[in-house]
Amino acid sequence: MKRILGLLFLFFLLSCDKNSTNRNPYLQEISFRFDLNLNLPLYSSLTNTGSAVYVGNAAVGTRGAFVINTGFNSYMAWEASCPNHAPNDCSTMSLNGQLVTCSCEGYEYNLFTGQLMNRPDDGKRYHDLLFYRATYSGNSVIISN
Repeated sequence: MKRILGLLFLFFLLSCDKNSTNRNPYLQEISFRFDLNLNLPLYSSLTNTGSAVYVGNAAVGTRGAFVINTGFNSYMAWEASCPNHAPNDCSTMSLNGQLVTCSCEGYEYNLFTGQLMNRPDDGKRYHDLLFYRATYSGNSVIISN
């Protein structure tokens, strides 16, 4: 019985993967908390489902964040720096409705899902947008990481 348990333990030990994270090598995970007051004109459009805003505050993420109202007092927040290369002069993406575009390569991302819309089929690994927590409370949306 001890041999069987020893073999099972050895099997489980060997089946562990040391590289199990899906970490983006280009973007740092920065801790922050930022409140968006929906009564302010800058963020009032977030009261409408499907509306998105860019939060370019230096205290938010690497290059700011995009926040979108997904309906029923639910919000999503994403890093504004393109996740497929290191931050540089052209890596801050631009908002166009419910899509954001990287001006470096022209990559487009969906703000409802965070997915890369025009993923090249060249065998390389491409990353989706970096997600931030977005919580609705009263007349505020709190984004944090």
